[in-house]
This record gives sequence, C-alpha cells and structure tokens, in this order.
Amino acid sequence: MPAETVGGSRPMTPGRPEPVSAGPVRPAAQARRQPVSAHGDVLCVNAPAMAASGPDGQLRGEGLHGFFRSGVRTLSRMELRLGGIEPLALQGDLSSAAQARFLAAVRTPGDLDPDPALTVERLRHADGVETITVRNAGSRPARLPLEITLGTDLGNLADIAAGQRPPDVPGQVQSAGLRWSARGHGAVVSARPSPHAVLAGAGVLRWDLEVQPGARWSVELQVELESAPTAVRPPIGRGAGVAIPWPDLAIRCDDSRAEVLVRRSLDSLGSLLLADSDRPTDLYAASGAPWRFGLAAADALWAARYSLPLGTRLAGGTLRALARRQQVAAGPSGRAEGLIPGALRHAGPELPPSCTATEATLLFVTVLAEAWRWGLPRQEVLELLPAAERALCALRATAESSAVEGFVTDLGRAPDERVGYLPAARCEVQAQAHRAALHGAELLEAFGRPGGAQWREWAAGLRSRFRERFWVDDLSGGRPAAALTADDRTLSAVACSFVHLLDLGLAAEGDSLPGLLDREQTRLLAQRLAAPELDCGWGLRTLSSKSARFNPLGHRSGAVRVHETAMAVSGLAEAGFEREAGALLEGLLAASAHAGGRLPEMYAGEQRLPDCPPVPHPAACRPAAVSTAAAAHAVFALAGVRPDVPARRVVVRPASTAPLGELELSGLRVAGEPFAVRISRIGVAVVEEASSELQLGAR
Repeated sequence: MPAETVGGSRPMTPGRPEPVSAGPVRPAAQARRQPVSAHGDVLCVNAPAMAASGPDGQLRGEGLHGFFRSGVRTLSRMELRLGGIEPLALQGDLSSAAQARFLAAVRTPGDLDPDPALTVERLRHADGVETITVRNAGSRPARLPLEITLGTDLGNLADIAAGQRPPDVPGQVQSAGLRWSARGHGAVVSARPSPHAVLAGAGVLRWDLEVQPGARWSVELQVELESAPTAVRPPIGRGAGVAIPWPDLAIRCDDSRAEVLVRRSLDSLGSLLLADSDRPTDLYAASGAPWRFGLAAADALWAARYSLPLGTRLAGGTLRALARRQQVAAGPSGRAEGLIPGALRHAGPELPPSCTATEATLLFVTVLAEAWRWGLPRQEVLELLPAAERALCALRATAESSAVEGFVTDLGRAPDERVGYLPAARCEVQAQAHRAALHGAELLEAFGRPGGAQWREWAAGLRSRFRERFWVDDLSGGRPAAALTADDRTLSAVACSFVHLLDLGLAAEGDSLPGLLDREQTRLLAQRLAAPELDCGWGLRTLSSKSARFNPLGHRSGAVRVHETAMAVSGLAEAGFEREAGALLEGLLAASAHAGGRLPEMYAGEQRLPDCPPVPHPAACRPAAVSTAAAAHAVFALAGVRPDVPARRVVVRPASTAPLGELELSGLRVAGEPFAVRISRIGVAVVEEASSELQLGAR
C-alpha cells in the first residue's frame, strides 16, 4: 500500500525507523504493491453490497476493510471507542451470509469487579446498516463517551484488491452524520439517535452515554452511496419484492454436517444474486466476493445448473441475461458468432491459458437442455433456443478451423490472443463440447429444428477420436491426456480437470448421455481420482502432488477447488463408483465443518492431518457462486433425482451405499411443483411428494 502523508511531512512507512544517511541520498525504489488478502476477514455479502472487517468488527481502512456497494468503497473506517478505549473483542462471525455479529467487553473505569460490566454488540448488515448496542450488567450507572471514527476513500474495489489505496476524502457535517464526495461518488453516514457532537475534520461522531444498571443503549448507523447517473446502469440486488428462487427447501440427514452445509451454502448463494436493473426478476449469481463481485458467465451458468433441483427460476434468469450479452455476429477481432463473453484465464504451469468464453458458450446449451428436463416452461425454452443455436454455430466454426485436427480448441480466442500460446485441445473442453452437441441435438429434435442428426454424428466421431488419441497408457493401466497440441504432442499432466469426463449430462428418461470414456477407462479414472496424489483428504488437488510443478496454493497447480470435487462426487456416484464418491464427499464435509458450513471457492491442497483444519487460500472468494451451489449439489446428487418433465417422468436412483445415512429432502422442485424424497439407510428411495402429472420410477 502507498505510504501515508501526515501533517504535510514527507511520506513515512509506519513502524520503521527513518534511515540515517552518511552520504548523498539516492532515490528510493518504489515499493511493489501486493494484492490484499481477506482470508482472515469476516465478509458479509448481499449483492451488490459487501462489508469486510477483522473478527473484532473494527473497520480500520486496511486491506478490504469497509462497506462496499456496486464496486465502490462507501466507508473504509468505523472504529469504536468507549470511554476512550477500544472494547476487548470476544467474538465475531457471520449470523447469515449477509449479516455479522461482533461482541466485545469493556470494564467500567474504577470498577473493582474483575468481570466486565459493559458489553458492546455490533450487528452489521452488508447493505450498510450497523446497530451498536451497549449493555450495562454492572451495579452502577455507566457514564462515559462513545466515539465512532469514520472515514472513506471512495475507492474502486478492483484497485483496492490489487493493493492500491487512494487517499482519504475530507468529510463534511450533514444532518445527523457525515458526508464525503469525490471521483463522481458520494457517501453519507447517518445516525439514529443523532450524535451529541460531530467533528468533521476528525470524522468523529460522539455520544455522552449514561447507561443505568441492567439497561441498554443503541444507535443505528446507515451508510449510503450516492453516484452520478451513467449511461449503463449497474446490476442491482434481489429487491424486496423478488422472492428467492428456493424459498422452502428443508433437509434432514443422519450426518448433521450435510444439513449445515446445504443450508448455509444456499444462504451464501442467495447473497450473491444479482439482476439487470431493467429486468429485476431475471436473477443470476455474481461470481464471488470479494474478488469477482459481478457476472462471470461460466460461473453463473454452473451455479444455475447445480441449483436445478431447487427449480428453474435461476437457470431461466441466467440464460436470458447471457443471451442478451451473446455475440450475435462475428466480431471485428475474429471471434465467432454465438460466443458468450468470457475472460482469458491462467490454466496452471503445464497448460497454456484458456478462455472462459469456451466453457460458458458450451455450458449455455447444456443448462438450457437440462432446465427443460427439470421443467423450464416450453415457451421460455423456445425464446432461448436461438441463442443455443448460435452457441452451436460457434462450436461448429471452431471445430472446423481447429489447429488440433478433429478436436475443439478455445472458442473465444481471437487470432491476436493466440500469439505466443501453442493451441491445445483440452480434455475438459472435449467433454463439454461432446455434451453440448448431444444436448443441442435433443433440443433441436424436440422443437422441430434441423441439425439434430448431424450433431449426434459429430459427437460420435469425437467420441471415437478421443478414445483413440486422448488415452495415455502407463503402468497403472492408463489415464486421459490433459491436452493435445497442434504439433501432435500429448500433455500428460495428471489434473483434476479429468472430472469433466464424468459429467455426462441429463438425458431423456432420466438417463445420462454417453461419455467420451468407455467403462474400463472410467474405472481407471475413478481409481486415479481416489489415489493420494490427487485426493488430499479434503478434496481433489487441481494438479497431482507428484508433479514437479505442484504447489498446494496454486489455483491450477495443486489447490482444492470445491466445484471440481463436487463434480467428481456426482459423476462417480452416477457411474457406480460410490465408495470413491463417498470418500471425496467426506473430505468436503470435513472441510466444511472447519468453515462453519460455508466452503470457500478453494483452499490449499495440503495433505489432511488429524485435528488440523484445511489451510486457507488467500485469493479464494468467500462466498463463491460455483462452490456454494456445487456443495449443495454434491448432497442432492446422492438422492439421484433425475427428471424428464417433457416425458412426464421422474426417476429416483439414489446411491445404494447411502454414505450420508438417512437423507430427507423436501422443497425440491420438479415441473415447478414441490418434490420431496427420503433415502433410507440402505439406499432405498421413497418419494413423499410430487406432481400428480409425473410418472415415478426407480432403478
């Protein structure tokens, strides 16, 4: 962070003595800014608002401390002192995804009793409301001042996260609080009751308290952002009149960790819901807080797909939001028609960068097809079908011009972005393309559109080529290649991206689509995923621990990403490898118990040790849409509910080993109607509530 200037003097670095120079002074090297970390902070989120502080509740202007709205830090400092001292912090944690509670104690000056007489409770909501309550449990009246020091820099969240901190903005007295304005924004803090004194220069609100024994005193502070109108209005949060997409889900399970994980994961996912300002009922999930607090197409689609057992509202809103952003014609940069926008991302030390537009464009087709199976109304599917057809056009254009003959490379890479990067066909992209082709064929055929047979033929050819060229034989029996390059080299990194080969997709009659692997190859892959080189005990590492480039904190080189482990749980269970699926789920549940049921986006791939929690990752989003939705999905998958609403049928195929014991789920949604199922301890399913229009089946 840049050094601060105090009283007009030259910048100094706090905590370091000034050097004594015996000769000419040489210019100091500019300190390299370090990205801030928030893994130890308490984050409350209610998109597009967020608040962050340490466990003591004090906002000190450090790192990401503060209240944020729509990417602007409305308040960076809110430091409380009672009687001139900071209360002793006792506890600080989330009471929900959007609200935190902090408790501290203060000894009354002159009190001979060793027990603190005063407690200070702070209830903070991400939307910018904080209620501070002082309670007096002593035997004498407490007469002392309460001072709250406020300040802000009105900085941009992305800049602050990168380690840049703008200077504080001078405040002005406004009504019952303070106001700041700079850089096209204004922030106002108002207090009820009004303070007895306001010191604008110091940014201090002061109350002279007299709290009688057994009494309490409270003040409510509200932080609001004022922004100049812009041509493009930012997304809004879920308004009071818009219901959450899963209002009445209930879960009961022999493993209480699963109950807590599902409830708190959905609470966290709900805190990330956004909508375009002109279409407030079309909800989609922001990628995650605090680092990617906006729409990232692939993440939003994964979250929508994993939430389909709870209804199709989130999927429908997400698909419509992305269809509005889809590229409807070939762009000047050379990108294909039909792309869903996505950024270039780092793919680890052993693979070239990839573009999330590929994942999003292919996933769009899958989410539409599966939402249709779960009961997305026919008219909504018809309205979205042209966007799916454009996505298939982008797949065809890329496949026909691929630098790796017969396989699919990145759809979203323009020619100027390929300079310096060797084109590669990744195994997970082939799995996603294969699934999209088959899902696309189902949609085209069901709605009387041409091209279904051609896509089935193309998928069959890709399946044959993949089994021939992507399989690497070794002493363990073999494994998939991570990628093939344009010069016909095999990149044989052992990575958890292999799990995409198990994500086959929902098909007619509750079946799965064909996969790229045959049965024996699937068995060998299941063994590989269960081996310690990938399974660290908390979940799957993104790269094998045997790799020379393994880094347990590497986003793509060894950390555990919850999303991919959850995908492995559901894929392995569906393929019949329930023991391996149960072991991976146990790792996620154990990690969730250390995180209060709120799994982050990722954590370090360090080997699990007894009585030690997983090592946090400093760059993980908490919450992240994909990990919260995937964690709930891993539990739902064990119930095996597989609908085909167009055929008026639902199949329930639970895990026969019942790794969670007895599991009851109610408040699910199939065909828009409530659906409840109970799985016994011996893996037998009983449907307890369902639409009368559905034919029930089990296998």
